[in-house]
Amino acid sequence: MIDQITLRQPDDWHLHLRDGALLESVIGYTARVFRRAIVMPNLTPPVTTIEAARNYKKRILNAVPDNLSFTPLMTAYLTDDFSAEVLEKGFDEGVFIAAKLYPANSTTNSSSGVSDIRKIDSLLETMERIDMPLLIHGEDTDPLIDIFDREAVFIDRHLQPIFKRFPKLRVVLEHITTVDAVQFVETSGFRLAATITPHHLHINRNAMFLEGFRSDFFCLPIVKREKHRLALRQAATSGKSCFFLGTDSAPHLRGAKENACACAGIFNSPYAIESYAEVFEEENSLNRLEAFCSEFGPSFYGLPVNTSSIKLVRRSCLVPENLHLGRRSQDLSIVPFHAGENLNWSFVNIEK
Repeated sequence: MIDQITLRQPDDWHLHLRDGALLESVIGYTARVFRRAIVMPNLTPPVTTIEAARNYKKRILNAVPDNLSFTPLMTAYLTDDFSAEVLEKGFDEGVFIAAKLYPANSTTNSSSGVSDIRKIDSLLETMERIDMPLLIHGEDTDPLIDIFDREAVFIDRHLQPIFKRFPKLRVVLEHITTVDAVQFVETSGFRLAATITPHHLHINRNAMFLEGFRSDFFCLPIVKREKHRLALRQAATSGKSCFFLGTDSAPHLRGAKENACACAGIFNSPYAIESYAEVFEEENSLNRLEAFCSEFGPSFYGLPVNTSSIKLVRRSCLVPENLHLGRRSQDLSIVPFHAGENLNWSFVNIEK
């Protein structure tokens, strides 16, 4: 039995850090393990200018604990009227590493998102030409579509037509949740990859309704049937380079999760690497954990792999029921993913 794992230091290719006091409270959980992270731009207001991205990056770096090395990778929030010139300038200057497509009203702070993908064809044409990655929240928001079918419908209605118009576009289908997405990513033949979250590997939709509605398991895209969870586990542990780590960790305070309209999002960053290790061990694939966490993502983005490493040991890790963050603990209370559970692996340290 393996009792210790040493991995090249991983990166998180899909992360929500929020802003202000919440950013300052949660950034350390990511930076203690991950060397870099793709930071989502769905703030209020969203990150739609080069200046806004630069300023947000400064706020993130100012919040990183002094003893940690962490690089936020900034993204642009696409809108119907986003300027192709601004997008290209931001990419050329290294401010934007990618651009995020939120279908309007698809998730938290997405009301300013794209109302019709054909309206941003000029942006996609530019991105294809300059080889700028497009990151997609892949759900069709037509109210007539069942919420559990939104991802599959998006692939048919929107993603396949995007590739027909822009066949060389580099795309990440983020936080995939279905067999449909797994199969399309594996077989499309396009420059397409997908991130997979820890929570979609661990829970199915029954978890949200165990002994009542469990708002802490409510996220978008919503968790699906068991057959989809199993397909995601097979994809993540397959050793295929088109699948890599992206936590989609999304902190919400208790008041935002426990109300009449619970916010969508799962805060998993405090124990994300332990959570992934649990899955890979259960699938007898610990030998493939490093590639999924630390190699496939940099390869897709054309970035160097990290030279530092992290160590995990086989030691029971009890996840607390609540995390009290910041100075005003009552105001900054968050329930982490796996709350109250024991995980088999514990993060120890980063080795330079």
